[in-house]
Amino acid sequence: MLCVKAETKKQVQNRLRRMEGQVRGLQKMVDEESYCIDIITQSSAIRSALSAVEDLMLENHLGEHAIHQMKRGEEKKAISEIINIFKRAKKK
Repeated sequence: MLCVKAETKKQVQNRLRRMEGQVRGLQKMVDEESYCIDIITQSSAIRSALSAVEDLMLENHLGEHAIHQMKRGEEKKAISEIINIFKRAKKK
């Protein structure tokens, strides 16, 4: 079930479009054999942008889904999902 607040959805879509442009720019930099540090800098910017998308989605999940799960008595499911996402984040 995907239920994203309209404001969050718009922010995520904008960030993804910006990242899409950044990835195209990165591809062009590689094609044109740009300076390695410049390529790494651009790659890092894309990674940061993706992290910001993850943060927005986590905030949405906690504010929407986790609260509803807990109100419905599904605390274990809510906790499990949150713990799993933190474990994945730690592996980065």
